[in-house]
Amino acid sequence: MGSLDHHPRLMRRWPVVMADAAGVDLIEEGLGGRLAAGHGDPNMGPHMDGQLGLRIALASHGPIDMLTIMLGTNDLQAHHGKTAPQIAAHVDALVKIAQTDDLQDRHGSFEILLICPPPVIAVGVFAADFADTVAASRAMPALYARVATRRGVHFMDASTHIASSDIDGIHFDNAAHAVLGQAVADQIKGILI
Repeated sequence: MGSLDHHPRLMRRWPVVMADAAGVDLIEEGLGGRLAAGHGDPNMGPHMDGQLGLRIALASHGPIDMLTIMLGTNDLQAHHGKTAPQIAAHVDALVKIAQTDDLQDRHGSFEILLICPPPVIAVGVFAADFADTVAASRAMPALYARVATRRGVHFMDASTHIASSDIDGIHFDNAAHAVLGQAVADQIKGILI
């Protein structure tokens, strides 16, 4: 299968909407299939390790003023066998990485916005992968909020603005990308201005 980079939905993903609405420069490091966990995916490869990806991104870009983190959906896949508290612990590790003195110093310090993805829906082609983790995904906002409070970072529960697609249960449709992008922009403007 060829690259999907040309697909129109990728042109208006929520980070692009956010950058336009907030009037900020964007460095997007989104990667479909990436995990919050400190390991790769046995099917997709070791490059799906979100913790390694974060270290690389923060070492190669910058300086930045704000980092947004929204990971955890892929960690819910049945073959990973992760509970909601385990996923929250992986997310906590991501925030801890971003808060290390060397990375904060490299960028002249930056704010962090932790975004909890909306709960998954067990429908469509991914239904079998996520059927047993719907309840865990519903528990994640409270756990992410605790991580944000403990780490002293900003928090957003995406499910207060959007829902996962009712076609495949994990992705966002165009309207959801637009709504989430604007919501994140509003929060970022309140933080940075």
